[in-house]
Amino acid sequence: MDVDTRLLRYFAVVAEEGNLTRAAERLFISQPALTKQIKQLETLLDVRLFTRSRAGMTLTEPGRVLAERVPGLLADWERILRETRNAAERVLRIGYLASAANETTQRIIAEFTRRRPDWRAQMRQATWSDPTAGLATADVDVALLRLPFPGQETLRTRALFTEPRCVALPTAHPLAACEVIPFSDLWNEPFVAAPAETGHWRDFWLAADERDGQPVRIGAVVDQPDDWLSAIANGYGIALAPESAARYYARPGITYRPVTGISPSEVGVAWTPADDTDLLVQDFVRCCLACRPPRHDENASRPGQ
Repeated sequence: MDVDTRLLRYFAVVAEEGNLTRAAERLFISQPALTKQIKQLETLLDVRLFTRSRAGMTLTEPGRVLAERVPGLLADWERILRETRNAAERVLRIGYLASAANETTQRIIAEFTRRRPDWRAQMRQATWSDPTAGLATADVDVALLRLPFPGQETLRTRALFTEPRCVALPTAHPLAACEVIPFSDLWNEPFVAAPAETGHWRDFWLAADERDGQPVRIGAVVDQPDDWLSAIANGYGIALAPESAARYYARPGITYRPVTGISPSEVGVAWTPADDTDLLVQDFVRCCLACRPPRHDENASRPGQ
């Protein structure tokens, strides 16, 4: 009998959370899809793993036995896969979202190449439907991403720098003529959002907790930069973005403007606890920390923020 390790990973998260909704948020999939995967695993094993109730998901006795073994099994399997790939390719897989660590990315890669000349850094861009940039599914070894993100507490993270958030809007929008826009002036606008499965990562980019209770209007849902830009340019909504988006995602028909009254965005490097002793991953983390921009550079926030 063959069991997909992805099913075991899903099982482990549900067992840990005891709640399908929270587990689905951590895994960046819909709750019905997660329910289907758990049922598939139970069918393959021919055992009932959970007792379902309004209170949540309670492990059965067979489920408890499996839950005790699965984390170690997955950690061993991921280590074996990484060591096998590394021995064959000598490649460090680096997940990232959008512009990664901005201009700092090139300095990080150059420093890693200097420290590890026999190794290659392979950059893998993830969609916004996975704010961990592949770490949650063990598709990458380390990641450059935006903090905070769902499931962050289960990973190791180090902040690298912060930058203000701005707003991206159609150039024809009346507010595009403003030099600076108070966030409260945007509350009634439709927003282009990440998928709902990304949970509080999506909420952060909607500034849902910084609206004084004003509900968010969603004009479009996208999971990658090109679709995001198209939705804004076509007038389906506006969007908050890192200030660096004006440099990396300039496009005719879209105007970026500073916004006051919201907190900044933070860029960090993340890895799994299992890689605390992995010399290659830790070398990359050291490169990230060594290449952080000075605080007066990208960390500087505008007055009023």
